[in-house]
Amino acid sequence: MTQRSADVVILGGGSGGYSAAIRASELGLSVILVESDKLGGTCLHRGCIPTKALLHAAEVADSARGAAQFGVSVGFDGIDISGVHQYKDSVVSRLYQGLQGLIAGHGVEVVSGRGSFVGPGFVEVDGETIAGEHVILATGSQSKSLPGLEIGGRVLTSDQALTLDYVPDDAIVLGGGVIGVEFASVWASFGAKITILEALDRLVPNEDEFASTQLTRALRRRKITSKTGVRFAGVEQDGEAVFVSLESGDTLEAEVLLVAVGRGPNTVGCGFDEAGIEMDHRYVRTDDRLRTNLPNVYAVGDIVPGLQLAHRGFQQGIFVAEEIAGRNPSAIDESGIPRVTYSHPEVASVGLTEEAARRQHGQAVSTVTYDLAGNGKSQILKTAGAVKMIKGPEGQVLGVHMVGDRVSELVGEAQLLYNAGIDVAVAASLVHAHPTQGEALGEALLALAGKPLHVRG
Repeated sequence: MTQRSADVVILGGGSGGYSAAIRASELGLSVILVESDKLGGTCLHRGCIPTKALLHAAEVADSARGAAQFGVSVGFDGIDISGVHQYKDSVVSRLYQGLQGLIAGHGVEVVSGRGSFVGPGFVEVDGETIAGEHVILATGSQSKSLPGLEIGGRVLTSDQALTLDYVPDDAIVLGGGVIGVEFASVWASFGAKITILEALDRLVPNEDEFASTQLTRALRRRKITSKTGVRFAGVEQDGEAVFVSLESGDTLEAEVLLVAVGRGPNTVGCGFDEAGIEMDHRYVRTDDRLRTNLPNVYAVGDIVPGLQLAHRGFQQGIFVAEEIAGRNPSAIDESGIPRVTYSHPEVASVGLTEEAARRQHGQAVSTVTYDLAGNGKSQILKTAGAVKMIKGPEGQVLGVHMVGDRVSELVGEAQLLYNAGIDVAVAASLVHAHPTQGEALGEALLALAGKPLHVRG
């Protein structure tokens, strides 16, 4: 009996799976990619791309609403949500078509269907067994909820929020992490009244405390309410509203509830447990080479414990393809992966938080915070915020944390500072164009190098 086979079989066509497929093909390996939905996965179809399209539409709405402050007369008549979705979907469609062409151009065979891992060297798809000398597990993630909290009606996850055909008058966002803050920002720009509920003591709790404080103040100025240190107790809904009860006894009412408590690994029903893959709370356990406990079986992306970021999965896919091809790539430093929350204002960071830096390097750590009020381009853009930089005992940059509109565009330079281990004195000698927001990084470097210009001592 003939069965399909390849050097590499990949289970999942999201960021991690398709990047592994392309890179493996470039390195001369035959590849079969199994995907149950559409190539590009959550990031392209239900995550990064459509949400950032919504955020850009929100930015345009804010610009139109506030045009008078720039001396520009513009009328703002509200949000045409069908037009917003048409714009968003057109962006996704163009990228999807491009990805399909890219995969085909590299000779990657795509098998449509829900695959399951049946053991080292074998994946099963709709009753057909596909053999691969190497197998890469890349099944991605899905929206999480809380025990007893059912999704439906006026209780939404980000999946339903992306296609909502109206702008709610008011909304409660359960979860103050990246997803919750981004949707809160979009809906507020579209005119909704927003309340964010976060069980931990601050918003974006995985970021440096400085960033949480800056973001909370900025959202407050936008009249977005955030309640931290509060715990969800239950929700009821009728035809017109949701009623969210907290453990404190308080009840909040809004038109919709967005459940944004994170994403969980999509590993149930994929055959991992049954085949003997070592798991950790539904995540696939790997070593620093992304190898599982089974021979020639790797895992990448959101099913591997750590940051759930598309670009992390993308880089892991490249890494594993090169590992399989014998290129011996350098292990990925998780701390060196850029992190961005695309709210208004944005939060961008790389490296260690101050707390983590002091825990690892002791009190020889020093920090500087540069207020964007002193940055010419930021004043032109009328954005508030700051850049915080952390220096280690050897003079290296240990972390960069930024809050402000468009700071996501600075995180590329920030990651080079961290990942290359550049001494701050050397980096401070580099010239930043004027006027740019990048000068904020230059000012922070100058201050850490002992020669501050626009930073008060």
